[in-house]
Amino acid sequence: MAKTANKGFKRLFNAAIYSWQGIKSAFINEEAFRQEIYLLVFLVPVAIYFGKTVSDQILLICSFLLVLIVELLNSAIEATVDRISDEKHELSGRAKDMGSASVLIALLIFVGVWVSILIF
Repeated sequence: MAKTANKGFKRLFNAAIYSWQGIKSAFINEEAFRQEIYLLVFLVPVAIYFGKTVSDQILLICSFLLVLIVELLNSAIEATVDRISDEKHELSGRAKDMGSASVLIALLIFVGVWVSILIF
């Protein structure tokens, strides 16, 4: 018998539960994600205080949220690679390095946005 797909509100509710589980898991298991959450708690008030306009405030906050999103994706890549095998393999290393590079790029975007808004 085919499994019936969740639809409507139930699907949205389940998606929210799974998303929250992912955030909790990242917070518990990923040191970098924890540090970024602590930084976010500090930076949101800074962005609100120093942002000259609402648009500036949104850009400041969203540029850091981008870092969190990319960190979650990087952690998912690392967990998947680690789940597949613990042996060293060129492709596994490449996947992890590319995930790490994406976090670096997101951090550079974050710094660029903050510098351009707060200094210029």
